[in-house]
Amino acid sequence: MIMSVGVGWQVYELTGDALALGLVGLAQFLPMALLSWYAGDVADRFDRRAILGAAYLCDALVALGLIALTLSGAEEWAFYAILVLFGVARAFGGPAGAALLPRIATPEVLPKAIAWSSTTFQFAVIGGPALGGGLLILGADVAYAFSALLFAGALIATQFLTIRPSLDEGSQAETAWERVLEGVNFLRGKPVILGAISLDLFAVLFGGVTALLPIFAKDVLNVGPEGLGLLRSAPAAGAAVMSLWLGFRPLNRKVGAAMFSAVAVYGVFTLVFAFSQSFFLSLTCLAVLGAADMISVFIRQSLVQLGTPDQMRGRVSAVNLLFIGASNELGEFESGLMAAWLGAVNAAIVGGVGTIAVVVVWMALFPDLRRVDKIEQTTR
Repeated sequence: MIMSVGVGWQVYELTGDALALGLVGLAQFLPMALLSWYAGDVADRFDRRAILGAAYLCDALVALGLIALTLSGAEEWAFYAILVLFGVARAFGGPAGAALLPRIATPEVLPKAIAWSSTTFQFAVIGGPALGGGLLILGADVAYAFSALLFAGALIATQFLTIRPSLDEGSQAETAWERVLEGVNFLRGKPVILGAISLDLFAVLFGGVTALLPIFAKDVLNVGPEGLGLLRSAPAAGAAVMSLWLGFRPLNRKVGAAMFSAVAVYGVFTLVFAFSQSFFLSLTCLAVLGAADMISVFIRQSLVQLGTPDQMRGRVSAVNLLFIGASNELGEFESGLMAAWLGAVNAAIVGGVGTIAVVVVWMALFPDLRRVDKIEQTTR
């Protein structure tokens, strides 16, 4: 998150172009789109802990590379190039990391483990942008150096994880392509899981405003890099509060309806944010849509993890994370492109309306998801 804030601010200062911010997301998404299918198969066949550690090492090298680019005064294209490597690390580390949690927590406590895992992550997401905005005052190279240290710490911590052995048999497919098709066919046969992950894809693809926050901070709200850090942290603050609540009180009834409602709230408050001229109101809107997104994330992750056998979790997690990456990074490109055409405010308005429209369409396309009462209904 620190690194993300730094790159976004730096690229916008270099170019003053909203489309350039969109290309930051696209540079990270393309390697994920190309490699996630294979990375999921790798996560199901090899040591997930080792894969995750290698991804963190790659992240640290990216942070060091960004320091070199900053000190050398490189042009914006060089930042896009090194972010491709960051996307490669995420493509392999994402499925391995997501598939690890069910090997650490037992099925009985997995929903609470997902909530607490999300809580710790969201606190990092809160602190990261705020700290990143402060470190940018000292220089982007300082922010990237701190990121490199944190990635190194994550690499070390990963090696101390205790993993329970899998009780599932491995795949009988002989080729990587056949194993990938196994994961795709599994999802096709699980409309509840497919509906949940695709809902997030299209809702956030249209409704995400993260890529536009440097524009809102600099040109709309006039709050500078410190304000940008707070704006980036606000959704995570709302998500952290909600994840704490879910850690103590996990959703037990009408989870399908709750998921659709949460995504609709996300769209509504994206619209309010678009029209806001007040820094406090903008922070509040971002916090509320972050809380709503956390409800959706909790339900989606629980459905995916509880409804997928361990020997296929890497591949299914890869599809899930590819959809998340598409909604986030490709969504950033879509937001930047729309902002270049229509302006940042109008792009956010279109995004909010698009999110609400997706909710309506998905309720019709996936009635089984709408009718899910308890998460345990999807267990095998």
